[in-house]
Amino acid sequence: MSNRLETVAASFTTWAERTLPDAFVFALVGTVLVVVAAMVATPTPALMIVDLWGKGFWELLPFTMQMALVVITGYVLATTAPVHRLITRLASVPNTPRGAVAFVALLAMLSSWLNWGFSLMFSAVLAKEIARRLPTADYRALAASSFLGLGSIWAQGLSGSAALQMATPSAMTPAVRDIVARQGVVPGGIIPLTKTIFLWQSLVCVVVEIVVVTALVYFAAPTGARVRNAADLGIELGPPPDAADAREPEGKPTPGEYLERAPWLSVAVVLLGVTYLVRHFATSSAGLASIELNVVNMAFLTLGVALHGTPRRLMRAVREATPAVWGILLQFPFYAGIASIVSKTHLNESIASFFVRISGPTTFPPLVALYSALLGVFVPSGGSKWVIEAPYVMQAAHELKVNLGWTVAVYDLGEAVANLVQPFWMLPVLGLFGLRARDVMGFTFLVFVVLAPLVLVLVTVLGTTLPYPL
Repeated sequence: MSNRLETVAASFTTWAERTLPDAFVFALVGTVLVVVAAMVATPTPALMIVDLWGKGFWELLPFTMQMALVVITGYVLATTAPVHRLITRLASVPNTPRGAVAFVALLAMLSSWLNWGFSLMFSAVLAKEIARRLPTADYRALAASSFLGLGSIWAQGLSGSAALQMATPSAMTPAVRDIVARQGVVPGGIIPLTKTIFLWQSLVCVVVEIVVVTALVYFAAPTGARVRNAADLGIELGPPPDAADAREPEGKPTPGEYLERAPWLSVAVVLLGVTYLVRHFATSSAGLASIELNVVNMAFLTLGVALHGTPRRLMRAVREATPAVWGILLQFPFYAGIASIVSKTHLNESIASFFVRISGPTTFPPLVALYSALLGVFVPSGGSKWVIEAPYVMQAAHELKVNLGWTVAVYDLGEAVANLVQPFWMLPVLGLFGLRARDVMGFTFLVFVVLAPLVLVLVTVLGTTLPYPL
């Protein structure tokens, strides 16, 4: 079995390396396809589609900055001495190439259930440290495994976009809440986390995916002559992030150097950050739902400032992290333009209505997951996509008498699986590894081939155990 899976993985990888373009080309191809689809499937005039694309091009600038900071603050935290000591200990656990790949995948999935942003950077730094310690492990497979939390269970965890939005009163418009409420069937149109990510059916999906994906990457990991480590790929790993001399230079510092080395400046900023975060949670009635990107970035940055100790060490960590965000800055505006066309030409309604027409109570959950995955390839942003799709998906769930909480959960499941074939969220880790999308997508595509049908079966079977409406 292991030799067969390894051969299949190698075939997918070879195909990806020879065939797939850079991730930026995916954004360009997606733009063309969505423009053509809007012209064919909607009555929107061609010039208006162009206007919608251009006006929407910059609509994700705040989100782009947030995502760049996810990468930077995650790296800043992961390269502090205490966290890196933890990563170093964890990196010493696996002692075989296959065990190393499976170990990274397992920790990537477990950490992504807690928070996808931390998982993305923590798993990447762990994988690079293992690559330094175990050069017999395949560098591409380690990089791909560090991303698998984003391609499997993250949306079923505490940072799942749709679930958090449905549990947060202010996260959706009153019109959407009215649709979900259905004249009091669901009080206030609020669906708590206990009815989405904490359903036992959702937890079963999480456990099954973790077991299957960990076993799959273990048996599919290259061995022997098929292994390509960082040196084979022409990538210089260099010393560990905290191996550079963190001691302050000897001699009397200049006034500027004194401030750069001043711990009291870091302490002052940490006090500000901690005070803000405490007040944020103390004054919020949303509980876990109040955890969003700005809060995560603030928490990571505050903790990074505290653990690095001085402005000088913090600046060095940020400088090392910034080359990894160039792909985000280039590509996110194109995805914003795609999202603008999909939503404002009502192309999404055409797709949604098609799925409703061909589904029933039993087939609706897998079709929702499939629909979410399909749209996720072109609009890879779970939160903003759910704002667009919630009215049609939830209305259809009411009409077909399908459990609404499960509908949200399966939508998130499909959203996650799409990440395995869409390089959008791979960009941050690819930058840190010095790899291209084609280097890892052979491995992620193999996981997609196995995981996608498994998810469809799970959501179909488990959906029959849940009542309507919740």
